[in-house]
Amino acid sequence: MGIQRLEIQGFRSLKAVTWEPSGLNVVIGPNGTGKSNLLRGLAMLSHSASSSLGDEIVAAGGIVPLLWDREAKSIVWTVKTDPAFPNRDPVKEALTYELELRQLGSTSACRIEHELLGNYYLQDIGSKPHPMKFLERLPGRAVLFDFQERELVAHEGSVPDDQTLLSLVPAPFSNPVVTAFKKKLAGWSIYHDMHVDQRAPIRQATVARTETMLAADGQNLIPVLHTLYTGSRDFKRTVDAAMHAAFGTDYEELVFPPAADHQVQLRIQWRSLRTQQSTADLSDGTIRFLLLLAVFGNPDPGDLIAIDEPETGLHPSMLPIVAELATQAAERTQIIMTTHSPEFLDAFRGATPTTTVARWIEGRTELPIVEGEELQRWLQEYSLGALARSGELEGMA
Repeated sequence: MGIQRLEIQGFRSLKAVTWEPSGLNVVIGPNGTGKSNLLRGLAMLSHSASSSLGDEIVAAGGIVPLLWDREAKSIVWTVKTDPAFPNRDPVKEALTYELELRQLGSTSACRIEHELLGNYYLQDIGSKPHPMKFLERLPGRAVLFDFQERELVAHEGSVPDDQTLLSLVPAPFSNPVVTAFKKKLAGWSIYHDMHVDQRAPIRQATVARTETMLAADGQNLIPVLHTLYTGSRDFKRTVDAAMHAAFGTDYEELVFPPAADHQVQLRIQWRSLRTQQSTADLSDGTIRFLLLLAVFGNPDPGDLIAIDEPETGLHPSMLPIVAELATQAAERTQIIMTTHSPEFLDAFRGATPTTTVARWIEGRTELPIVEGEELQRWLQEYSLGALARSGELEGMA
């Protein structure tokens, strides 16, 4: 359920952007142009599929700090995605989710002003006057629809103003399209601010438990690696191959010795050392590399992965490995990465990612995609990194 088209209005620096990503994407641009705000906007949209949206808004200080220039009165997302079920027609069965959060007066509180999940195909070709709706929310009215578009109307006052109807839909009793869309949207993985300092929980032994998806802050790295490395041969092969490519033949394997109170540790066995090296002693760059392996090597990664500056803290020799892993992962999921690094762009040799240049114009972010025949002519002679260093990419946007 990758994104076909994304529109965001009124969110931070994204006053009004429209973006059409591909399967493998890099977003470049100087500091302060809004690259991270794109990822934050995607994360907020993903939270709308769960009960955590209100908590995220409160954690941000209310809706006011999220509004463009603190002047916009609402935030609007419109996302058109691939079908919720596999092997369906991506044109005829594409889904569109619309969500508007409106500020209440001059306060930091907000409410769901508008929400709709539907299929616009028949309307777009002129066969119907309105989209096929699966759910719709307006002030004072919340409705679910079945495949015959029969309505199930919520009792007045039963739907909180600050929670989406999508998040409240009971899975076993809902239209299966709504249930599948909700699960997939909530399953988007967006990563930024992953701390690896010496006091970070990521370096400590943790309770042994089955986890297959890395959390947004990455602090559950050990249980995720333990689950996948010991339970999936394909994942183990991917990790071992990447670690050998990064560290040479001195790397032997990851090991997970037990700790006290049903806890598990993560250690690396090096051929040159008799003792295993624990996460407490690993370099920041090694842990960041392991985080990327847990994300890109995941055999079931969900429908979207977005990472802010994956090159941070890595030696340049690791960048081709990361680029290859991201390219392979894009065969299973949609990949979005922001970067400042021409060296990282240079690392994409086998496949050219769709490149978006974030620009700051008159107080707002714009997200033009660099594409077309001119780009292809340049790429016959130069790499993406060389074009980024020269400023030619920004000139094409």
